[in-house]
Amino acid sequence: MKKFEKLTSTVVPLPIENVDTDQIIPARFLKATTRDGFGDNLFRDWRFDSENQPKGDFVMNNPTYKGEILVAGKNFGCGSSREHAAWAIQDYGFNVVISSFFADIFKGNALNNGVLPITVPEEFLEKIFAQVFADPTAEILVDLEAQTVTIATTGDSFEFEINPYKKSCLINGYDDIDFILSQKATIENYEETRPFSFY
Repeated sequence: MKKFEKLTSTVVPLPIENVDTDQIIPARFLKATTRDGFGDNLFRDWRFDSENQPKGDFVMNNPTYKGEILVAGKNFGCGSSREHAAWAIQDYGFNVVISSFFADIFKGNALNNGVLPITVPEEFLEKIFAQVFADPTAEILVDLEAQTVTIATTGDSFEFEINPYKKSCLINGYDDIDFILSQKATIENYEETRPFSFY
């Protein structure tokens, strides 16, 4: 995976609560066995009409809003546990999703696929939305090492929580297998030095 340390970006605001994984990536697009191309169908039924024409009222079709950070309403990623939802978000180009609450399975899938889900209080989330709608060029600063997310124009900041292991994996660009391989020397040393017992 790509290493993640710091990110400064404008954002795409999606102030909708209870966005489930079928809305993120509809079930009819789950036939592929590789991660490539899922971004084309991210929020497919919200982005396009029945004739595959972009819907003008959906935020991702509005050139005013762009960036590597998606800011969503409460309870993002609920519903079925499809990993494809994280694939679609990552493939589209979002490296961070900010919400006041994430479904646990989606949160795990996101972290496993190099997408950083940041949980912030409702009050802080509303500050982000207010700033972005007032100024679409407003930037958010994410510092994974410091575990902070900051609204650049106002200086408002929040220190978020993250599993230490997942934090280490993101900073180093590791998936679970990469992490195990990175411990190869330690594992080999243990195997060579530990006592054996025979019964």
